[in-house]
Amino acid sequence: MTKLDLSEFPRARLAHRPTPLEAMPNLARAIGVEGLFVKRDDCTGLAMGGNKARQLEFYFGDALARDATVVLITGAVQSNYVRSTAAAAAKLGLRCVVQLEDRVEGMESEYHQSGNALLDRLFGAEIHTYPDGEDEEGADKELDRMAAELTAQGERPYVIHLSAAYPPLGALGYVEAAGELLEQSSAEGIDFRSVVLASGSAQTHAGLLAGFHALGRHDIRVYGICVRRRAELQGLRVLECASAVEKLLGLPSRVSADEVVTIDRHLGEGYGLETPESIEAILLAARQEGLLLDPVYTGKALAGAVELARSGAFNGEPAVFLHTGGTPALFGYRMA
Repeated sequence: MTKLDLSEFPRARLAHRPTPLEAMPNLARAIGVEGLFVKRDDCTGLAMGGNKARQLEFYFGDALARDATVVLITGAVQSNYVRSTAAAAAKLGLRCVVQLEDRVEGMESEYHQSGNALLDRLFGAEIHTYPDGEDEEGADKELDRMAAELTAQGERPYVIHLSAAYPPLGALGYVEAAGELLEQSSAEGIDFRSVVLASGSAQTHAGLLAGFHALGRHDIRVYGICVRRRAELQGLRVLECASAVEKLLGLPSRVSADEVVTIDRHLGEGYGLETPESIEAILLAARQEGLLLDPVYTGKALAGAVELARSGAFNGEPAVFLHTGGTPALFGYRMA
């Protein structure tokens, strides 16, 4: 079995699926390994693609089922989640209120005006700011406050919260993606045992883990490269999210703590701050495969994949790098 029945969950169709599964032979040769593949979730279609398109199908499905008129979300200035939400709201005829958190200090003007920040405005989102980039609970409470004001004005707001205290509907998108990846790899004869991805809000990471387990593939190791918090805290968040999505699916908790792998060696000084290794990975992908990565998520994730490959962690077996998108953020940074 490679598919789970998700029909009980309301859904808005936003993503192009299936996304390609491509070999990366030039990059593999450049780092001295074999069998590296990329799952191209940068090609999901919505507003320059990315993993959030899969996740937002379930949030917007729920919002439309509740007859919402406006959607609210919070995230960093160069948030892919915020940009994708603004695009989805425009596509589905809803207002969008976004709150941009000041998570990365000392950035140049293009960080605040270009990339995802530019696209938020282009999609017509109403933009607010929040001064503390490391206060998820406070940021969510501010969204709730704005939602209450909108309700008093006769609107029907729907809040997409950031913290792990709320049901992870978005993770359902990656429960489904786990089956999609298994179908593709089977059809193409790719017997992979490892997936590497950027681990931040945890819904992509947790959804894949829960999906593989639900489909009987607990032998597949999912390596989460930390992009926002240290490995111990991120591991707890992923495990909590995986248990929550299994509960949504009516399944027993199968994902255990020792199956949650989080690596923070490429986090550097924190969220949104480049490291030498992430810049090297961005340049490698661009110059070896014509593949665009970003400094916030996928650059760090590929740096982690390269380290794992070189260390022999994949045991000579094929491995998949999940490209979660984020290309617009490239234009908010200066590099190369």
